[in-house]
Amino acid sequence: MVVSWAARTGRGIALTLLTLALSFSALSSAQAQGAYPDKPIRMVVGFAAGGGNDIFARLIATKLQEKLGWTVVIENKPGAGGRTAAEFVAREPADGYTVLVGASGAMAIGPVIFKTGYDTLTSFVPVTMIGDYALFLVVNADHPAKNVADLVAWTKANPEKANYATSSPAFTLPIELFKLRTGAQGTAIPFKSSGESILNIISGSAAMTIVDPPPAVPQVQGGKLRALAVTGSMRSPALPAVPTMAEAGVRGMDVALWSGLFLPAGTPNPIVDKLAKEVRDVLLNTDVKDKLAALATTASGMEPADFARHISAEIKMWQEVVKEGNLKFGN
Repeated sequence: MVVSWAARTGRGIALTLLTLALSFSALSSAQAQGAYPDKPIRMVVGFAAGGGNDIFARLIATKLQEKLGWTVVIENKPGAGGRTAAEFVAREPADGYTVLVGASGAMAIGPVIFKTGYDTLTSFVPVTMIGDYALFLVVNADHPAKNVADLVAWTKANPEKANYATSSPAFTLPIELFKLRTGAQGTAIPFKSSGESILNIISGSAAMTIVDPPPAVPQVQGGKLRALAVTGSMRSPALPAVPTMAEAGVRGMDVALWSGLFLPAGTPNPIVDKLAKEVRDVLLNTDVKDKLAALATTASGMEPADFARHISAEIKMWQEVVKEGNLKFGN
């Protein structure tokens, strides 16, 4: 086959133009990423102002402003335990200017038990974990159980009284995991908040709960609750006399809730890496670490890949708990 000079020339010109276009596009993209951020960043929180995740977001935003001059605007989109905000951010442009402050309840537990408009590991790029906190197993201070073994035995001897308070799946699943690990009995009684759960333990309406530190620690210190164990791998500085679940004889209960930053899937790696680095630097700040510690939260700052692996392992764990416990949740 003979190809004419004109045809060869036309193809050459077309190839040259395509190469130039691709080069220009790559250069423009690199320049845009290099300038990131050159406009305000929206940090979307799935809970109302004043809650833990909102406090985390505002703390990071303030430090990024002080350290780098970045403008970070907090946008609260409460609803469905944080899932409303996650669904919103998943649909936003992948340009680094809309960041989700996602809690483990919405990002590691929600997709396991609900029909969500996102998949945590494919709809998002995990940026970094802000921090995590272990939970406390508590009973009324007058409860006959003095330790975990006592409580397990009591639930088996009193199945009709063995109920537990819970305000969200983020607390229901750890209690169900506890039941699977120990054989303890317990029926869920739902409440609207951790504080409400605690009040019902104090009043005697519920027998036990596994709950986050802020509402529990003051009541334990005030003598109205008895903390039997903490779910983390180490004892909590807030209540150092309380043993870990492992120390109490319960294996496989190293559970912590966390909060982290996420970007929409497809966000360029240079933007992800830059945001991750700057936030990690913020989390290393002594003032920030101390403020998180005051909320019983340990500052983290995981690398994006490590955070993704952590989430993947948690999702698998909770899937096994739901399957083994034959748990059902309404959407």
